[in-house]
Amino acid sequence: MNAPPPSLPSRNPALPTMRQSLVVTFVTLQLTWVLATLSSGPFLSVLLRIGFIAIALLFTYTATGALRQRALPSSLARVLAVALMAPLATLAIFRLTENSPAKRELVYGYIMLAVVALVVGLLVTLVALRLERKARERTARLQDERERHTLERELLDSRLRLLQAQIEPHFLFNTLANIAALVEAKSDNAGPVLRHLIAYLKAAMPRLNDADATLDTELQLVRAYLELMHMRMPDRLCFTVDTPAVLNGLPFPAMALLTLVENAVRHGIDPSLDGGCIEVGGKLDGASGRVSLWVSDTGMGMSELSQPGTGLNNVRTRLQAFYGDGAKLDLHEQAPHGLHVELTFHPRSTA
Repeated sequence: MNAPPPSLPSRNPALPTMRQSLVVTFVTLQLTWVLATLSSGPFLSVLLRIGFIAIALLFTYTATGALRQRALPSSLARVLAVALMAPLATLAIFRLTENSPAKRELVYGYIMLAVVALVVGLLVTLVALRLERKARERTARLQDERERHTLERELLDSRLRLLQAQIEPHFLFNTLANIAALVEAKSDNAGPVLRHLIAYLKAAMPRLNDADATLDTELQLVRAYLELMHMRMPDRLCFTVDTPAVLNGLPFPAMALLTLVENAVRHGIDPSLDGGCIEVGGKLDGASGRVSLWVSDTGMGMSELSQPGTGLNNVRTRLQAFYGDGAKLDLHEQAPHGLHVELTFHPRSTA
């Protein structure tokens, strides 16, 4: 058995980051240039002293931030530690670089450099603390947004499952009603249609809860359903299913389009003495990227007093939950009679 790859060591929080080191280096060089110009001292000598103090303050800042103490807030502890280290680091570098006994000039130089180290060190510390606080706030905000998006997605998935659970019994009850009608009419086609319906349900049932359903799988169910209905009433139903091949892989809520086709058969073709035709079509607007799918029938149409039923309301709600609030379901009367139901939406990202 292969050993698992070794994990990368985590960064020691007591050590400065690359960004902190670069910022301190930049400030050190700028401060060295200013002091060397004002004091007319050797640049390297001034750089040695400023660099030593800067390194000491940087490590004090990071080490204090890594301490797990509760006596003081972390930001206040860092400020106090830097304020204490500034004169101590200045004294240490003077003792290391000056061999002559204490002179007035050296005392003045020490005091001036200690004050500069204290002021600049505190200013840089306060700026760093402010930047860290903003970074923490930004990280917390991003984390909250990720959690909110995750919760919204989970809520959306639960809502889709609930709505789909309402549609599935509706579809099954309609299918069983069709079987009952054939048996009661003692039609010669009852046996073949019943066998085809059983085969259709066996094929359809695994897809009822398919979270990865596509328009292609939905159209397969639509064609199978319409073929079964055509066997039941061959002289009263004709149909066409024609959508662009580019839409086949489009993620699509399972059973949504089939519900529209089912309504067209049940409420449009069945009640009509002459029957009618059903057209299932679709198109993709290349300019806007908007997709349109429709189910049209030349059946009875929608009466003035009728209202959209549970099936249409659920399809509209599922469509908006699946594609966003911009998705729409529109109903239009057709001349001389019939109904045109159209779904329009922007495909959701699969990333």
